Amino acid sequence: MSQKVLLNSKEVTIILHRLACQLIEKHLDFSNTILVGIQPRGVYLAERLKQLLEDEYKVPEITLGYLDITFFRDDFRRTDKPLEANKTQINFIVEDKKVIFIDDVLFTGRSIRSALTAIQSFGRPSEIELLVLIDRRFSRHLPIQPDYRGRQVDAINGEKVIVSWKENDGEDVVHLVTN
Repeated sequence: MSQKVLLNSKEVTIILHRLACQLIEKHLDFSNTILVGIQPRGVYLAERLKQLLEDEYKVPEITLGYLDITFFRDDFRRTDKPLEANKTQINFIVEDKKVIFIDDVLFTGRSIRSALTAIQSFGRPSEIELLVLIDRRFSRHLPIQPDYRGRQVDAINGEKVIVSWKENDGEDVVHLVTN
């Protein structure tokens, strides 16, 4: 197994600032906008963006939630392993709000399709956007594209993109892993 660094810590930081600026350009005051981190790995990106927007760019009171999609996936019954669900933490109504789904890697699009179904339990958003750190553009099974992307990666099916966050893994780094 070999791995190649796609993004180092400095590059991840630059991309986070760029994504935060793109969100500000589009949403400006965020009074009607909600960030939703897709469990489990999108939560780290969502928390970092919220922190950047509030601390560095002085955007007040950004609403952030976490959405678990485990049992909304179309493949959740196709495994012999017991599933480990994460916790959904959405203590607000999304009715008529602009929702921004946040995930670390966009691969086949199936996770986002699941998130689209799952969010309906909390109301009907006026609009849904997608922000991802890594867009694996040639791997889609569904016609889903990000509105905001940190980096586009051309990886073949045998390769994995692994995003590590300092809060969970000790450092910010993105690897391309080949078996």
